Parts: sequence; C-alpha cells; structure tokens
Amino acid sequence: MADRNNTKTRRVIRPASCAIEGEGRILLMLDMPGVTKEGLAIEVKDNELTIMGRRQQPKLEGTWLVKERVDADFEAGYTIDDTIDPHKIEAALDAGVLTVTLNLKEAVKPRRITVKTG
Repeated sequence: MADRNNTKTRRVIRPASCAIEGEGRILLMLDMPGVTKEGLAIEVKDNELTIMGRRQQPKLEGTWLVKERVDADFEAGYTIDDTIDPHKIEAALDAGVLTVTLNLKEAVKPRRITVKTG
C-alpha cells in the first residue's frame, strides 16, 4: 500500500465518485483505473471511512516516446453517520471501479407495517 515515507513525490488524486441509496444500503462507486486489489486499503475508524489506492506503472526497459500515464495514489475520505453498520461494509473492484457497500443498521431500514382489519 501507499508508503507515506517515500522520498519520491507521488501524485494524489481524489477519485471521481458517486453514491446511491436504496434497498437498505448506500452504494459508493469510485473510479480507480489501474489499481489492483493488492493496491487498495479501506479503513473505518470512529466515523471516518478512508479509501486509498495505488497505481504503479510496469517497469519496462527502453526509451519512452510518450509517457502520459504516471504512478498515482488515490485517496478519498467520508464521514459516516450512526445509521451505517461499520461491521457490514463490503467492497468489490471490477474494471477499475471500486464499489463500496455501506449497509444500513437494521433499526434504520424501512419496514412495511401490516394493516389488520376488524
């Protein structure tokens, strides 16, 4: 994962993201192109969700003719409230998109009330 003591200057990028709430959860989707599962760290401490990723270019021999892709660190932080169950946060990485599922606590999920007659 990202070595904060690295003497080289690394580019830190806040990934593009979007979030949607429904079905008792919040889905948070972040663009993290070139980041592998091994290059990810997701942490929850107190009410803070921190997502960090590292993209490293392959070490290739030869003379670069064009080099627009660079090593980069992705980092985003979110404050989560007490409606989120911190023990039920899940994450999946697919095609450069990290999807973090923030499950709501059972007590705050909407529930249907049955109406009785007579």
